[in-house]
Amino acid sequence: MRSLEDRLERVLRPDVRQMRPYVVQPSAGFVKLDAMENPFRLPPALQQALGERLGRVAINRYPGERIDELKAALARHAGMPEGYRLVLGNGSDELITLLGVACNRPGATVLAPTPGFVMYEVSCELLGLRYVGVPLVPQTFELDEAAMLAAIEAHQPALIYIAYPNNPTGNLFDDALIERVIEAAPGLVVIDEAYQPFASRHYLDRLTRHPHVLLMRTLSKFGLAGIRLGYLMGRPEIVDHVEKVRPPYNVSVLNCEAALFALEHEDEFRRQAEVLRRERSRLIEALAALPGVRPFPSEANMVLARVPDADRAFEGMKARGVLIKNVSRSHPLLAGCVRLTVGTPEENDRMIAALAASLT
Repeated sequence: MRSLEDRLERVLRPDVRQMRPYVVQPSAGFVKLDAMENPFRLPPALQQALGERLGRVAINRYPGERIDELKAALARHAGMPEGYRLVLGNGSDELITLLGVACNRPGATVLAPTPGFVMYEVSCELLGLRYVGVPLVPQTFELDEAAMLAAIEAHQPALIYIAYPNNPTGNLFDDALIERVIEAAPGLVVIDEAYQPFASRHYLDRLTRHPHVLLMRTLSKFGLAGIRLGYLMGRPEIVDHVEKVRPPYNVSVLNCEAALFALEHEDEFRRQAEVLRRERSRLIEALAALPGVRPFPSEANMVLARVPDADRAFEGMKARGVLIKNVSRSHPLLAGCVRLTVGTPEENDRMIAALAASLT
């Protein structure tokens, strides 16, 4: 009889066996500032209203017409151009996978600036697509125009991802450089605006310039990370094909109803985002005053900072009850860096104090 190890070796892909899983840090008991979440919960009155509304949802039925209503609400919320369409995903992660599935022709390549959102590369690994990461300019984390254009010419990518703002660096790339990349692209370009609620610019007003450009957003940073809802907008000629590979019931009735509720109360989430933008400025100023700490400019709800010893800072802050993200080993350009999520004013006070204490 075959052993289980023999069976797994026979049936599992070798590359999957060698992969490391995406690890989520245990956060119970910590001030959780490691995952770019909105720290604010709904006010009590809205919590009660949402609970009552979810209690009336027909969870015995598969998702139906309310999905179309959610698409219409998201289109209004985002200001989607006329003639464009939406496809919904279980977070942006699923949309990235769906795009990879739709474009997975033999030899297809996906290209993105690095460091960037890790799921672009992870999705490629799982789907057997070739991934090409093009390093950003050191220190400024700007697009390297010459390197990007050379990589496009050499690899002819089916998909190019541009995070706007970028994760984990937090910056908005130069718009003129983005346009030149888009014009050089032989396939599709996805502008990933996951952090749009906190940015001073967006790409939506330029979307109709290029029929091969898709715009991807998520409600996670809007304040609904727990419901896992992303959306992708583009020309019907593209979106209709992505819809073909989408699982038929990938957005649950509860997630759909919670999203509709949130969009009806979007003023509350705009208020929260404004608080976080102010706190981001205060956090950057406080970090710059700490010895040996260099915060980088940010247009997201996070701040990347280079510290004298990233491991020591991470462990020291964790020992003081504050959980952040140590990104110092994720890419050579991020050596010595930690990523700090912008929290509530009280959480940010604790984070600044914990980092200051961890530097001594």
